[in-house]
Amino acid sequence: LTFITFILPCKITDLFYPSAMLWPYRIFKKMGVPGPTPLPFLGTFLHYHQGFKEFDQNSFKKYGRIWGTYDGRLPLLVVADTSILKTVLVKDSLEFFTNRRNIGLNGPFKEAMSIANDEKWKRIRNVLSPTFSGGKIKQMCPLIVRCADSLVKNLREKCQSGKLVDLKELHVSCKLRISLPKSLCALIGKYGNFTSDTSRQMVLCFTGINLTTPIFPELVPPLEFLGLSFFPKKASSFFTTIVRQSDVNIKKNNKGRVDFLQLMVDVQLSKSMQNGANPHSDKYLTDSELEAQAILFLLAGYETTSTAITFVAYCLACNPDVQTKVQQEIDRFLPNDTLPSYEILKQMEYLDMVVSETLRMYPPTSRTDRVCKKTTVVNDLVIPKGVVVTVPLWVLHYDPQYWDEPEEFRPERFSKEAKEARDPYCYLPFGQGPRNCIGMRFALMSMKIVVCRILQRYSFHACNETTIPPKLTKNPFLQLENPLLVQVSERKK
Repeated sequence: LTFITFILPCKITDLFYPSAMLWPYRIFKKMGVPGPTPLPFLGTFLHYHQGFKEFDQNSFKKYGRIWGTYDGRLPLLVVADTSILKTVLVKDSLEFFTNRRNIGLNGPFKEAMSIANDEKWKRIRNVLSPTFSGGKIKQMCPLIVRCADSLVKNLREKCQSGKLVDLKELHVSCKLRISLPKSLCALIGKYGNFTSDTSRQMVLCFTGINLTTPIFPELVPPLEFLGLSFFPKKASSFFTTIVRQSDVNIKKNNKGRVDFLQLMVDVQLSKSMQNGANPHSDKYLTDSELEAQAILFLLAGYETTSTAITFVAYCLACNPDVQTKVQQEIDRFLPNDTLPSYEILKQMEYLDMVVSETLRMYPPTSRTDRVCKKTTVVNDLVIPKGVVVTVPLWVLHYDPQYWDEPEEFRPERFSKEAKEARDPYCYLPFGQGPRNCIGMRFALMSMKIVVCRILQRYSFHACNETTIPPKLTKNPFLQLENPLLVQVSERKK
C-alpha cells in the first residue's frame, strides 16, 4: 500500500512529463563536462557492473581529469584534478562542501558522524576528537600489542602444521578485541567461536549493501518506514547488541582495561558531568548518537584496519627484499622481541613507508565525496548546488603523473623527500580536510603494531597458490573475492 500510494504517482508524473524525468541529465552538458550518456531513471548506474574501480579508471582514460556521471538522477561530478580537490576538501570545505552524500536506509548508522550534516557533524566530531588524540592512542597500545600477539599465536599453529595461510581470514578478530571490553569478547565466545561469528557478521554488513535506492530515491521514505536499511538486519542487530551491552558493562564498572568503547564512554560521562547531563549541549552526545558512533567504528574501523593489514602481508610476501628491509628496521628498534610502543613506532620510517605504499596501491574504498550545498565557482568551473563532487581514489593513487610505474610496490615513494616534492592531494586513503577520517592515527598505529609483532617472528612468502595480482570484488569497498594464500615461515635469527 505504501509503495502504491507514494511511488506510483511519482512514476506516472514522470511518464506524462518527460522533462521531469530528463532535466537532471542536462547539468553536465550545460557545464561542458564530458561523461557517459545517461539512461532515464538509471543514469549511468549500469556502468558499475564492471566494478567501481574499473569504471573510474576507464572514465579517466576516456574523459580526462573531470567527468560527470549519474546515480539514478543524482549528478556526480568526478574530479581527479588535485587543485580543485584542494579547494573542495580543504579551502572551501566548511562553507560549500561540508557534507557527504547520504542515500538513506542507514539503519543503526542514521546518527553516525559520517552521515551527519553541518552543525550536527561539527558537534559530534568535537565531542569524539579527544578519543582519538595521541595520548588516548598511546594508552591503547598495550591492548593492541596483546591482540597482535594472539595473531602471532595463530600463525605459529599454522606454521607448525605446514598449512598455507589465507590472508583474507588472518586478522578478523583482532580489530574487535581492540574495540570491545574484555567481558563482551567473552560473551560472544559463549555463543560460538569469536572469530567466525564476528567475521560472518562483518562480511554481511559489507556485502549485503543494496544499491537500488540511488536509482529510485522515492523508495527511501517508505522503506525506512518499514524499518529496512542497507545493512542486513541480522548483522545490524548483532553489533547493536554488542555496543549496548558494552555501554552497560562499562558504566557499571569503568575501571578496567583501556579499549575504544571505554574511551568513548569516558568522554561521554565527562562531558555530561561538565554540562549537567544537558543533551542539548554542544559537548554532549545522546545515547543513540553514541551508539551509532560505536557501531560505525566497529564496522568501518574493522574493514579499514583488517583489510590493510592483509594487503601489507601480501605485498611483503611478493616483495621479499622489502620484507627483509623492514624486518631489519624492526630488529634495530625492537631488539630481542621488545614490545612496540607509541614512541618507538613514530621513529620507524621504513615501516611507515611500507604501510603508506600499501594504502596507495590498495585504498580502503574506491571513492569519497562531498555535496555542494550552494552554487560556487572552483577554478573557473561552476559547480551547482546539489551536485556531488566525487573523488576517485584509485585514479589518483595510480595516476602516472604523480607515480612512476604505479603498479610497482615501492615504499621509497613515501620517503620524507619524496613526499615533500609531491602534490599531497594525489594520495587520499583517509580523505583530507575537516571531514577526513577521524580514526586515521589509530588505524595506522594498529596496523604498525600488528605488522611489527608478526615480522619479529615470522616471514611471508608467495607460493604457487598465491593469486597475483589478488582478485577484488566489484564493490566500492576493498574486498578480496577469493582466498589469498601465502606461506609463513619462522624467522631464524
